[in-house]
Formats: sequence, structure tokens, C-alpha cells
Amino acid sequence: MARIAVVYGSSEGQTATIAERIGDGLDERGHDVTLIHARHPPEGFSFSGYDAAVVGASIHVGKHQRYVTRFVRTHVDDLNRTPSAFFSVSLTAAESDPEARETVREMLERFLDETGWNPDRTFAVAGALKYSQYGRIKRFVMKRIASAAGGDTDTSRDYEYTNWDDVEAFTEDVAGLV
Repeated sequence: MARIAVVYGSSEGQTATIAERIGDGLDERGHDVTLIHARHPPEGFSFSGYDAAVVGASIHVGKHQRYVTRFVRTHVDDLNRTPSAFFSVSLTAAESDPEARETVREMLERFLDETGWNPDRTFAVAGALKYSQYGRIKRFVMKRIASAAGGDTDTSRDYEYTNWDDVEAFTEDVAGLV
């Protein structure tokens, strides 16, 4: 049994849900998992007591959460010494055209370049449109973006695009790191 830290940043909750699912999957495989929100890590947090680390963040306006970027920069030496994985959540990952896939890859790579982190595994996963959690302006903007991409525009409900089979496969891959 390995001790694994699953650290995440989430704006509307989908990245937290994905992190929890990864944590549950690792727990089911016999690992001791600690879920940590990157905005509020425990006082004096260190990866030194962990055998592996998973970090997840979502993309908004082309960038991952700043507090996750700061967290990774602060702990980059430990992350680069520890078996680790990164998952990046975005609506763009729900699109199947090659241009969208390239954009997703570029955003993920930009995060890694900005932080200096070299995880053993990376995973880009689609998130969710949570219209019910947006204010009026954000709802309007997100509807326009969704419309331009041929996506869902009924703002009276939320849409989840996360492929849970892919999340399970990533979890299995992470379990294989330790």
C-alpha cells in the first residue's frame, strides 16, 4: 500500500469531483489516499510523507488556476522526485477536432513549462458546463462559447462531458506508478 496525495484546484466543482473519483479508485486498489485542495493545503504541507502525487487543475480563460500554479511551483522539487501525475480539466477537451486537441495539449504543456514540473503521467479530461453555478454575465459568455463550438446552450441545466472510463484508465495508470 502506497500513500498518495491527490491535490486539486476547482472553480465550479468538476475538478474536485474528478479528484475524488481518482482518490476513490486509488483507495479501492489498496492505497492510502489524502485529498487536498491546493488553495487550502494543511499547514507545513510537504510531499515527503507520500509515495506518489497526483495534481489536477481546471482551465479558465486559457489558464489553470493561479493558486494551483503557485502550489506546484512551491513543491516542484518534491514533485519531480516523486512518482507523479497531472490532470488538466477543460471544456476544450470535450471537442474532438485536431485543432482543439492541439490547444488542450498546448495549455497542459504551458502549465508544466511555467512550473518546471515533469510528471510521469499527464491527462487532459473534459469538464462540465455548470450553467446553474454561473452568474448572469458568465452564463451569457459560456453560452456564446458553447454555441460557437456547437455545444450545449440550454442554460436551464448543467452538462457533464467528463469521460469516466478515461478517468478510470488514468487512475489505473497512476496506481501503476507505485
